[in-house]
Amino acid sequence: MIMRKGQQQLLLPANPLFIWATLGAALLLDLLPIGRAIWAPDPLLLLLVFWSVHQPSRVGMGAAFVLGLCMDVHQASLLGQHALCYTVLVYLGLRLQRRLLWLGVPAQTVLLLPVFFSAQVIELLVRMISGGVFPGWGFVLAPVLEALLWPLASMVLLAPQRRAPDPDENRPL
Repeated sequence: MIMRKGQQQLLLPANPLFIWATLGAALLLDLLPIGRAIWAPDPLLLLLVFWSVHQPSRVGMGAAFVLGLCMDVHQASLLGQHALCYTVLVYLGLRLQRRLLWLGVPAQTVLLLPVFFSAQVIELLVRMISGGVFPGWGFVLAPVLEALLWPLASMVLLAPQRRAPDPDENRPL
C-alpha cells in the first residue's frame, strides 16, 4: 500500500528498553549538579508526557510517581511535590491521548501548552502552601519551552519506530 502525501507513516512497536533508557537519561539530566533555573524546561516531565501519550501501556502514573519521588529526594524538596506534579501531568496526557494522536505535531504543541502550564502551577501551589517563597514570573517560561521542545522530542523519539522492518523497494512501508 503506497501512502499518499500527508498521511502518517505506520510505526513499529516501541522497544521497552528504549523507552526506559530515554526516561533514565532524562532523570540523569535532571540530576546533574548544575542547578535548576526556574525558567528551565524539565526534560523528565516532557518525556513522561510523551511516552504516556505514545505508549500508555508501558508508562503510566506509577512510573511518574516513582520518578517524581526520585526528583523530590534529589532536590530535597517537599516529599511528593514532583510526584504529584508528574502524576497529574501523566493523567492529563492519558486523558488527552486519543485526541493528541489525531492531531499533527504543531497542533499537539498548542494543546499541550496548558497541560505543561498546569504542572508549573501545581508545583508552585505546593511550594507556596508549604511556606516557600514566590520564585518570580520566570516560571511561566518553562511550560512554553517544554511545549516548544515537543516537536523535537516527537521527531527524535519516534525515529527508531519509523524504520521499515525489512525494507524493500517494492514495499515502501
